[in-house]
Amino acid sequence: MRPTGPVAKALSIAVCALLAGCATTQRAPSPKDPWEGVNRATWEFNQIVDKGLVKPVAKAYVRFVPRFARTGVNNFLTNLGYTTTLANNVLQLKLLDAANDTARLVLNTTLGIGGLLDPATDAGLKRNDEDFGQTLGYWGVPSGPFLMLPLFGPSTLRDGPSLVADYYTDVRSHLDNTDRQIDFAYTGLTVVNLRARLLPAEAALEGAFDRYALVRNAYLERREFQVRDGDLPEKPADAGFSDDELDELERDMAEEDAAEAPGPGD
Repeated sequence: MRPTGPVAKALSIAVCALLAGCATTQRAPSPKDPWEGVNRATWEFNQIVDKGLVKPVAKAYVRFVPRFARTGVNNFLTNLGYTTTLANNVLQLKLLDAANDTARLVLNTTLGIGGLLDPATDAGLKRNDEDFGQTLGYWGVPSGPFLMLPLFGPSTLRDGPSLVADYYTDVRSHLDNTDRQIDFAYTGLTVVNLRARLLPAEAALEGAFDRYALVRNAYLERREFQVRDGDLPEKPADAGFSDDELDELERDMAEEDAAEAPGPGD
């Protein structure tokens, strides 16, 4: 599973919703998406925000900010939000993963200069990715209907409200937020960082007949994958991505991670 951190995770989901256009042809409503009309309208709104603001800023960020600086920013944001993953590993009684995550957090915060570097990965400590929606799913709470959130993107009736719990397990929610300019700057940097990292993945949506349905089905399948820690039942026939397509998307993201590593010329 790809970790992104708690708030990062929410924003990452939002960016996925903003990646593609809305289809003009409607299919029969899916049983897992009873509020499809409202969800598609929200999708269109997210599209406008992405095309008019988020994507252009993200492309400029990639063009003008050196790779090593973008890597440091991503490491810092991921490390700062890692307390949610740690808390949810404890809630799921995954104590070995919780010990691993504690070691990651301590090592990257100290030797990694506040998280700008990632010595924990070099030391063989894996990155985990847990949130409260996954915790509820782990204990048997069903996902409920699909829900497209304004700006945050794909979610479900279970996962959407869970973002509140993730916020309060995030160390950033307990910092002094009296300076709203710093708050806004931090949020903006988080969004731009995540959107920039997803730019290479857009090719996976090219040529889709109904991009809304594609993203919806891929999101639901990936959440099921995360809740079950990869132990998925047989995939339904209408899933948005084939196994090969999902593998290719993961490879694209992994290659982007590798490309973000500082090179000799940076």
